[in-house]
Amino acid sequence: MATFNDLSLSRRQLLGYSAAAAAGVLVANAAPQSAGAAVGSVLPAGTGNAFGISEFADPATSVAPKFRWWWPNGQVEVDEIVREVDQVADAGFGGLEIADVHHSVASGDLDVDGFPWGGDRWCEAVEAALAQAKRRDIRLDITLGPSWPAAVPTITPQHEAALTELVHGVVELAPGQAHRGAVPAPAIGAEHGVTETLLLSVQAFEIVTKPAKGNIVLKRASGVDLTDAVVDGAVDWTAPAGTASWVLFAFWRRGSGQLAEGGAHTNPTSYVVDHFSSAGAQAVIDFWESEIISARMSKLLAEAGGAFFEDSLEIETEATIWTRRLPEEFSARQGYELTPFLPVVIELKEKYLYDFDDIVTTRVRDDFNQVLSDLYSEHHLVPFRDWAHSHGLEYRVQAYGLEQDSIDQAGIVDIPETESLGAKNVDDYRVLASGRDIAGHTILSCESAAYLGKSYSATITEVLTTHGEMFAGGVNQSVLHGFPYASAPGAGWPGFAAFSPYYNNSVGYSEAWGPRMPVWAHLPDVAAYLARTQWVLRAGRPRYDLVFLRQKGWAQTGIGAPWATASGIPVGWTHGFLTGSSLEREGAVLAGGRLAPEGGAYKAVIVDIDRFRGNEATLTVATAERLLDFADAGLPIVLFGDWSKPAAIGFRSAEQNARVAEVVAALRNSPSVALAPANADIPIALASLGVAPDVDHETSNLKHIRRVDGGVDYYYLVNAKHNPAKDKLVPIDHDVVLTAEHADSVPYELDAWSGEVRPLVAYRRDGARVTVRVRLQPAQSTVIVLAPRDWAGRQAPSEQVVETDARSVRAAKQGIELVTDAPGRFSVRFADGRTATATVKALPAPIELTSWTLSVEDWQPGASPTVTAKPVVEVPLSGLAPWSAIPGLADTSGIGRYTTRVKLGSDWKTSGAGIRLELGRVVDTFRVRVNGKLVEDRDLTDPTVDISEFAHPGNNTIEVEVASTLINRLRVVNPTVYGVVKRADYGLLGPVVIRPYGVAEVR
Repeated sequence: MATFNDLSLSRRQLLGYSAAAAAGVLVANAAPQSAGAAVGSVLPAGTGNAFGISEFADPATSVAPKFRWWWPNGQVEVDEIVREVDQVADAGFGGLEIADVHHSVASGDLDVDGFPWGGDRWCEAVEAALAQAKRRDIRLDITLGPSWPAAVPTITPQHEAALTELVHGVVELAPGQAHRGAVPAPAIGAEHGVTETLLLSVQAFEIVTKPAKGNIVLKRASGVDLTDAVVDGAVDWTAPAGTASWVLFAFWRRGSGQLAEGGAHTNPTSYVVDHFSSAGAQAVIDFWESEIISARMSKLLAEAGGAFFEDSLEIETEATIWTRRLPEEFSARQGYELTPFLPVVIELKEKYLYDFDDIVTTRVRDDFNQVLSDLYSEHHLVPFRDWAHSHGLEYRVQAYGLEQDSIDQAGIVDIPETESLGAKNVDDYRVLASGRDIAGHTILSCESAAYLGKSYSATITEVLTTHGEMFAGGVNQSVLHGFPYASAPGAGWPGFAAFSPYYNNSVGYSEAWGPRMPVWAHLPDVAAYLARTQWVLRAGRPRYDLVFLRQKGWAQTGIGAPWATASGIPVGWTHGFLTGSSLEREGAVLAGGRLAPEGGAYKAVIVDIDRFRGNEATLTVATAERLLDFADAGLPIVLFGDWSKPAAIGFRSAEQNARVAEVVAALRNSPSVALAPANADIPIALASLGVAPDVDHETSNLKHIRRVDGGVDYYYLVNAKHNPAKDKLVPIDHDVVLTAEHADSVPYELDAWSGEVRPLVAYRRDGARVTVRVRLQPAQSTVIVLAPRDWAGRQAPSEQVVETDARSVRAAKQGIELVTDAPGRFSVRFADGRTATATVKALPAPIELTSWTLSVEDWQPGASPTVTAKPVVEVPLSGLAPWSAIPGLADTSGIGRYTTRVKLGSDWKTSGAGIRLELGRVVDTFRVRVNGKLVEDRDLTDPTVDISEFAHPGNNTIEVEVASTLINRLRVVNPTVYGVVKRADYGLLGPVVIRPYGVAEVR
């Protein structure tokens, strides 16, 4: 954590204060100040929150991270299921998500007749898991179908509930050429199980141009509908004479035949349901109600269930996604018929093939995709959400994968979920976070820490770096990828792993967490850190500076915000994303000078051009008029890009286009609106409108999230970036200006690793702006809270230091003391103008520790695929080196314990000194014991621990326990799969130094 002060409340103290408050010893909490209170107003006295802080110190399982729990269908043992619930709970995690995912198991090895998904054994195991979860106070989520997308074994591709596709056939005709015979056959064959194909339409169009590359252009006005001319599947038609060639289309509807991913799961086969019709959702609900949910399971779901879950919307077809009532739904929603536009919406292998000559063809495609998006929301998300509620559960969904309004859909479901694997920058998280916020929901979940090619080799440093960016993007629930069931047919040591080996013996996706991993022994520390961080990130409501209004709510695109992503974030700006549909939300109101005060609290709107397709300046009439209303009410708005020729979104009438142009012209003339033609113009436009960020700092990789709860500001700050392997993170050490909700708030630091709360005494204040020093190592985070002096259950120090030449100043039990790495005379200046000095006496020289005894548990295959042998190897070391460079340990994975003895002179322990142990580089996780006592206060992103309370003059024994990943051993155990992975450098790599620091009371 960043080092500010050392007067802190430990977990035990905090719980004690909480108990005292319960007994009436502390001042009772006043009613919380409203979130809309003006900046600079005075927070009422007596708003201490000892109860809340005790929840931070000792977080509930409801805020703890979860695991994906991969099962090989129902081929599991109930006793093992119960054991695995206990393993997860014992490690400090708050839940599991049951999913039948087993890509590593060879086809045919699983018994889908005896142990299918949804069968008797599977249901028995789910009930056992729920019962044990109830005992352990954790929650279980359950995936709606076997793997993904949602599928059931009660339908075939011909069923009305099955997913469908539109496939086309085509014949090109020369001028005057006749076609007599069968209509053009589908361009691609049907999937297995598809037995029926329905002809929807036959059409012909004149070809305008046929470039060597790119889409063929058709003359829209030439279109001929030949559907009624089809007799017994044949058509007789002659292309007009002249100079132009023609194309004859046939459009067919059929079942897509898509199966649940990574089968087999059931017998009969489970086919993917139509995600765009109510029949598809009802087929899933009917199967659960008739085949899965018994009276006992219903009770257990209400008691220990968390949510029904669906993975990303991976509708796979080489043709065009379709649904049976799409033509009728399209005309009702868009106001024109779809059939004449079929040539420009059809796809082949995810590519459009044709454009029309006289319109902006992308407008029709946008309308087409919007209808699919709306149908998915109305006929899939809403029914499943309401059904989940009927069983006392929430509905958690990765509502993205197609060209859909994921921002709006994030507000429809209870818990939207994103994923770190698909995220290309921090804004890929913020897109869904914004949809959550505007709808008034709290949680954004994330399928976290899946890395391609990193199975059994992902380090905790990588995992924490990923979480840092996730959290800065608005995520506040981590579902780690993942925890596999112990075994499955054909699995070798160390047991079944859902994604490794992955298909053709590739390494696959990480990680197979659990007791099979050496780092599992240290994972409770990580779980507690994540839980405390998530507790902070669920406090109150988020508050951002800017919101970018987009034409499309697509997710996981990597398309960031103009200027802000690259230039605004590095200096403290924050932003979100909304679409026109977001402005129809109940919370999209203007109050206190901010848009959506309970759903983002944005200071200004930046209206973007369509950065996804065409770079057009488009809005719906309703959105344009809404923006004008906001501008008239004084909300700052920036029009980014070229808005000289605006138009309506989609394929619209001349009247609608004219109305959008009229409203945008009024916007451009509003005193609340500024223009920003290019990226560099955005900060100029914002400044002209009087918009400044709530946080300000020099350019760095610092990212943050601000949340406000009852007048208390929570700032999560992290040193993180999306691809630190490519562009290395460096330590951060600079001032950060934070805006307080109330001018009399004082700063505290929350340590998510230890649970301690430290009131800060070194800060500067300018009204509601508070400046603190932030020091963060790569991937390290901290939490700064601006709150009343009695917020943590006791009065924070009244002294405020605004300047010092020491490294840091902290509150002590009696007054103020400074901390420095060198001796000398140091001074401090207080906010009231007083100055004081303190002298740090001579310090002993640092000692580098080079001689160690290394004892390694060498993890190896045991008597069965799920048993690990752990022979111990001892090695004397005269210098530190990675295990890979130590004879006999090159291929070792496991847990190593480094032991050394060091004699400290009498000058090492005085009232004016402390002792730090600097470990240097450590791979992967570590724990430290000094003289047999565990040093509990440590941060795995900063291998420096304070051992002042444990070391003493004379002889001292220091033990550093290091846990590794499993890849080095797997490289030789299973070289066919893992031999391609580079050998990892494990261990305590140092240099290890015992370093004194000076402490002096300020007088």
